[in-house]
Amino acid sequence: MPVRKSISGKTSSRRADRGAASASPGRSPGGGAAHDAGLDRYDVAILAELQRDARLSNAELAARIGISAAPTWRRVRWLEENGYITGYRAELDRKKLGLGVRAFVRVDADRNTAAATRELEDAMRLMPEVVACHYISGEGTFQLEVIATDLDAFSRFALDHLMKLPHVKDVHTSFSLGEVKAGAALPLRHLGVR
Repeated sequence: MPVRKSISGKTSSRRADRGAASASPGRSPGGGAAHDAGLDRYDVAILAELQRDARLSNAELAARIGISAAPTWRRVRWLEENGYITGYRAELDRKKLGLGVRAFVRVDADRNTAAATRELEDAMRLMPEVVACHYISGEGTFQLEVIATDLDAFSRFALDHLMKLPHVKDVHTSFSLGEVKAGAALPLRHLGVR
């Protein structure tokens, strides 16, 4: 492995330099200086743009945030590797797909032990109708978002599957009468621009 001298005169292996470069896209727009624990304005701009349109090409993204393509690519990769970007997916129109019912279901468990909770969590992860599941405070154990084709399908799902899960004591359902806002981008204003 080649060894090289840094500006400070210290020697380092090329592999170590590459590791540092991939671990941090840099503070300067071009990605030259080391990344600290926080995100800079270019990172935040990348996150904001990709939330709006994850299908942007790297060149389009670079033009929108105001730096060249190579450092933009390194920054996106760093954001992915460090868990800021967890994936990319298409948003589908559930109504066009025949999924007309959205229900919010509070599930009350008969026991709230760690083992019982894990068993319920595992079972809910396997149900495609449950598109979101939150362990909640206050009344209830879980808050679910459930999608179904119609009320009859939801009723069958609740009776044949949800109520038969281990440790389920009761369910309380509210139906969405209309969507006001969904699939919104995460707010990034608190990150500020440095």
